[in-house]
Amino acid sequence: MRETDNIREVEALGIDWMGFIFWPKSSRYVSQKPSYLPTKCKRVGVFVDASIGDVMTIAEQYQLDIIQLHGQESPSYITQLMSHLRSLSTSKDIQLIKALNIATTNDLAATKPYEGIVDYFLFDTKGKMVGGNGEKFDWSVLQHYSGNTPFLLSGGIAPDDAPRVSAFHHERCIGIDLNSKFEISPGLKDVEKLKSFLPPLTSIVK
Repeated sequence: MRETDNIREVEALGIDWMGFIFWPKSSRYVSQKPSYLPTKCKRVGVFVDASIGDVMTIAEQYQLDIIQLHGQESPSYITQLMSHLRSLSTSKDIQLIKALNIATTNDLAATKPYEGIVDYFLFDTKGKMVGGNGEKFDWSVLQHYSGNTPFLLSGGIAPDDAPRVSAFHHERCIGIDLNSKFEISPGLKDVEKLKSFLPPLTSIVK
């Protein structure tokens, strides 16, 4: 999200979290601070292998509630980052999502080093790009996830996937990530598509 009017319209739908991508290589990169930021939902900042200093600067500037890491960030990096972030006056209760790319049950082993360090996982499709592939993976793989960390379901979820999403059940799944399939263009959401899809689903829109 980065267009002021679009941010207001999507916020009005009652979503829980709204994402802002701070990776310069993304077509959804937020290069300038919008004149309006949401106040009724949590703000999520998405980063890819960014320096701790850069994350701290943006977290304070945007008053982020949640940091999403979508690169190769190590557990030690995350521990250091969270220590620094919690020293900021605006980030006392900040939370962290670690995105992991999933194709097979073997990929779920990547969650273990992050258990107890991050607040959430985001399970995305393994592809050529760092996120933004717009493709689904086999969600049945996630039935083998037995970790304690809650997760978000991501990866090419589209308007016609509502029945499939409603049929997916896992005790640790706390929401879904909606992005490219609900866009008019990169960073600009189709509010009508979101409106028809959301009830009674809980979502993160970025």
